Amino acid sequence: MSRTREAWREFFHLPLEVKQGYANSPATYEGYGSRLGVEKGIKLDWSDYFFLHLLPNTMRDQNKWPKLPLEDLVAEYGEELARLCGKLMKVFSTSLGLEQDYLQKSFGGEEMGACLRANFYPKCPQPDLTLGLSSHSDPGGMTLLLPDEDVSGLQVRRGDNWVTVKPVPNAFIVNIGDQIQVLSNAKYKSVEHRVIVNSAKERVSLAFFYNPNGNIPIEPAKMLVTEDKPPLYKAMTFNEYRLFIRTRGPRGKSQVESLKSPC
Repeated sequence: MSRTREAWREFFHLPLEVKQGYANSPATYEGYGSRLGVEKGIKLDWSDYFFLHLLPNTMRDQNKWPKLPLEDLVAEYGEELARLCGKLMKVFSTSLGLEQDYLQKSFGGEEMGACLRANFYPKCPQPDLTLGLSSHSDPGGMTLLLPDEDVSGLQVRRGDNWVTVKPVPNAFIVNIGDQIQVLSNAKYKSVEHRVIVNSAKERVSLAFFYNPNGNIPIEPAKMLVTEDKPPLYKAMTFNEYRLFIRTRGPRGKSQVESLKSPC
């Protein structure tokens, strides 16, 4: 965990011309990108990032992957986190009163998806004018976040307040995403969160996204639907959902709330 995070830190400190050799493309979003900027009167995101598809293997474009040692570290890190997510899916299914493999099967079994976003938040001269990442919920299934151990940055919404999450050494922060909220018929809640920046310290975090297969309809589990608790969401594939949230305007509260509609 620490070796992978620090290797990404070294990458983000490389000269800009080297990083731009991995520039992302609009078609896949895969590769290096930057969202640094301040515009008068508007809060903008303040981060560099690197996005990679990990699973299924057919989605990987290793021409976009950084070279050794990061390439091997990312592959091993992705395999280990996919296994961990598989265990958590069993825990979530059991806690909902479902068969142990229900959520994993709903995600497509071995054909589910996973991707990694490495985030670099430089020191910001005007932190009151920017956010590291604007308020949103994660559209996929769940996110395992490996935070920077030395600098807090993640905030989650609790009611009307934003609560700063203190990083714990050698621990992941697990964020429930929109698709598990749908499958659980809102028994599990997708967490709205944002990232704040720091004027004195930089910050690196790794977000591992565990997602359904993009072509499988996701809907509330039939066993969790009753007359008293009707389905809150209509069936929609993950690909359809991503298109839906991209076209609905600026991010704000949990996107999945916009889907609430009795079937």
